[in-house]
Amino acid sequence: MQNTFKTTLLLASLTALIMWIGGYFGGQGGMIIAFGFAVIMNFGAYWFSDKVVLRMYRARQVEPSQAPGLYQMVERLAQKAGLPTPRVYVIPQEQPNAFATGRNPDHAVVAVTEGILRLMSDEELEGVLAHELAHIKNRDILISSIAATLAGAIMMLASMARWAAIFGGVGRDDDEGGGIFGLLFMMFLAPLAAVLIQMAISRTREYQADATAAEMTGTPYGLAHALEKLGKASQRIPMEANPSTAHMFIVNPLSGRSLMKLFSTHPPLEARIQRLLGR
Repeated sequence: MQNTFKTTLLLASLTALIMWIGGYFGGQGGMIIAFGFAVIMNFGAYWFSDKVVLRMYRARQVEPSQAPGLYQMVERLAQKAGLPTPRVYVIPQEQPNAFATGRNPDHAVVAVTEGILRLMSDEELEGVLAHELAHIKNRDILISSIAATLAGAIMMLASMARWAAIFGGVGRDDDEGGGIFGLLFMMFLAPLAAVLIQMAISRTREYQADATAAEMTGTPYGLAHALEKLGKASQRIPMEANPSTAHMFIVNPLSGRSLMKLFSTHPPLEARIQRLLGR
């Protein structure tokens, strides 16, 4: 129920922001066009956000015959959690990482990178997969996927606004729309709003998913060791990741970049490990 409210609030807030942008550039007509765009985008985000994210990372679905060990592990954990077995995808990236997506448990996906399959022991990989299944069980995946899609759209609009400013696209007077200062404010507000939304939905749910994963596997040590390895690897191995999707991964794929640390969508790994181990 709480995630349903958050999803509705997120869609409404971002719709209002898009309408404000449309009104700024095109007055009442622009606002109407922006509202239509927002309705279409919200519909698409609800039904297709998982497909958008999977395509973004060129993830490929694997069948039980192609990765029997991985698939059996997901299937066994799903049974323990009382969930339908999600589809399993592999992402062609060296950085070890993973995420879950989908609009509900019946249409869920667990995606892991090639790097994590090479790095983790069975116990550690089980902890990671349990964490992702916990997000499905706790119904975090819809709001996470929608946030990624809509935040990406907002950042795209902000980028268009920057180009408009560079090429003299500001054609409104100060009295009408705030002039160059209003445009600059909007350019920086849009991506900041997207990051703040991601932070708001991500930090507490990571702790909850960690705890649920420990219950699911019967031990916190597999996930704790996995998080320690993932933290070191994310600093060493870069990942071609879109900032609008960073909150979906089990660890921040952009944590190696100093600027992104200021806008981290995850709690500190040290704090997550300490909570898992009861310290």
